[in-house]
Amino acid sequence: MNERQRLKEILLEKSYRKGEFTLTSGKTSDFYIDGKQTTLSAEGAYLCGKLIFDLIQQEDEKIEAVGGMTLGADPLVTATSMVSFLEKDPIPAFIVRKESKGHGTDNYIEGLKNMPPGCRVALLEDVVTTGGTLLKVFERVESQGFKVGLVVTVVERQEGGTEMLAKAGYRLASLFTREELLS
Repeated sequence: MNERQRLKEILLEKSYRKGEFTLTSGKTSDFYIDGKQTTLSAEGAYLCGKLIFDLIQQEDEKIEAVGGMTLGADPLVTATSMVSFLEKDPIPAFIVRKESKGHGTDNYIEGLKNMPPGCRVALLEDVVTTGGTLLKVFERVESQGFKVGLVVTVVERQEGGTEMLAKAGYRLASLFTREELLS
């Protein structure tokens, strides 16, 4: 069994639920993917980090940092950054806050000192439905002078996220589409 097949098993075991759910987008769904149940497990975190790192390595232009909106992206950016170090091609991580701290540095983005100014970044997300959550992340990251080169999600629910992001000028890559995960 390869790493991707094993990650699929873990996602189905730990993260996939059937039932009636209201999603962040406000839509209702007959299934839910709680990505954190996978990304906060040791094996799931490693596999996500490794597969995302491998995907980033295929980019023509170098990705110089990985980040995303807290809380869903936190384990992903950490795992990807750690895998990159183990693979001897370190990529720093950053986290985008929902609200500024209101004290100290009052930053929306944590980890700025590890990132080259104006660098090209990949934004990570555990699950993308419509892509709406990412709009605030783009705004905050780009307002600091960084370029979003790629958006990566563990699961793309195939409910308009890829299309919405493409319309806004961003490319979404996924480890799994809903169809791939559930087949």
